[in-house]
Amino acid sequence: MKDIYHSWYYIRECLFPSGCCICKNMLITREEAWYGLCDKCRNELGLFDGTVPRCDLCGRPLVSETDRCLPCRTGFEAEPPSYDRVMALFPYAVKYIDLLTSFKYKKSLGAGHFLAEQLINAVKMLPVDGETVLVPVPPRPGKIRKTGWDQIVCLSGLMNKMRSKEMQFPPIRPCLKRYASQTQKKLGKKDRKTNLKGRIMAKGKAPRTCIIFDDVITTGSTLNACAAALKSAGAEKVYGICLFYD
Repeated sequence: MKDIYHSWYYIRECLFPSGCCICKNMLITREEAWYGLCDKCRNELGLFDGTVPRCDLCGRPLVSETDRCLPCRTGFEAEPPSYDRVMALFPYAVKYIDLLTSFKYKKSLGAGHFLAEQLINAVKMLPVDGETVLVPVPPRPGKIRKTGWDQIVCLSGLMNKMRSKEMQFPPIRPCLKRYASQTQKKLGKKDRKTNLKGRIMAKGKAPRTCIIFDDVITTGSTLNACAAALKSAGAEKVYGICLFYD
């Protein structure tokens, strides 16, 4: 089945070439067409393997600290976050911005395949059991109706299609609902912390262990609001995975 999908994307690229979503060079193999990335750019992006020590609260790489970076140690002293651990995979910079832009705003499913695979690999590095559920960050109210698209909903569908029947992979459940609020990216750090409080709610009882996933983590406020809603609804452990850290 995987070969059939790869062939379909290759044929489409031959008929309607779009090129690498980063360097715009031609995609000349089935694998390049599948990822929407040439081999050179894909190799330069690298793969997240979890070998670099990272802060357990923001997911950013640690320089000389252990377990937790200095900003998180000082910033969360008064009010610890509701999530238990975060993994942030790539820096939101340079080529990674082009990659996310191609997927999020230009709706490149090829770039989506690459990102979905990174999420799948990251999930394997967290403590997963038979009661673990993957939870997508919910879209803003009316977003899908207005644009017909949400990048996290799309990633959910891609991950479901890409995982094999043999893979022990948690189910994906959209068990959070988001109510109207201001857009986070237009707010400062202080306002982001309060903007979503009470604006994200769980749909019924939450699973015992949840892994929330999103595209970008900046202050962690969105992730924290999701985790708080899940824990209020009965979740015992809540982890987070974000593709990029800003």
